[in-house]
Amino acid sequence: MKVVGLSILRTGPSLDEPLPLAVANDLSSFGYFQRQGVSEMLTFFSKTFSKRTQPGQRQSVTHESYIVHCYVRGDGLAGTVTSDLEYPARVAFVMLTQMLDDFVQQFGDSWKRETRPESMTFPKMEEYLEKFQNPAEADKLSKIQKDLDETTEILHQTIDSVLERGVKLDALVERSDDLSRQSKMFYKQAKKTNSCCIIM
Repeated sequence: MKVVGLSILRTGPSLDEPLPLAVANDLSSFGYFQRQGVSEMLTFFSKTFSKRTQPGQRQSVTHESYIVHCYVRGDGLAGTVTSDLEYPARVAFVMLTQMLDDFVQQFGDSWKRETRPESMTFPKMEEYLEKFQNPAEADKLSKIQKDLDETTEILHQTIDSVLERGVKLDALVERSDDLSRQSKMFYKQAKKTNSCCIIM
């Protein structure tokens, strides 16, 4: 999972096309001679997709092996995150919301009067680019989900290893003195009922 580029743009009916105010890219995975072209493509995608996103809306657009997550606020300030396809959309939109809020906190409404491309220096973009490279660390919900997935995997491995050792669950139920006869009958009946169904 990798974030390749972040952009903050000014949009609105008074502009022919969105104006990039601040940009941060991580082009380290591209060859030296490819970087200029990739940078231009990232700017093109950011401008194109933010122009086609209505104020107050979010959208994700896939192109080849990358996805551009775009969010345009009601006031016309837009942000884009360009990442690989594996990067979680929810985390990208959390980043966009925080980044745009920080931008407005630093610049107020001065961005609404800006007419020069990439003229606003916003060092926090580099911090966001670095911090959100690992979505599980940057976003608490993603971290919790990752921990749950790991726990589930461990439980599956544990159950599989018990069954591999030749210990059949049916035999354990039969031998258990702790289960009443009624519980054993319920288990057997449930097993018969479920045997005709395949759960995917």
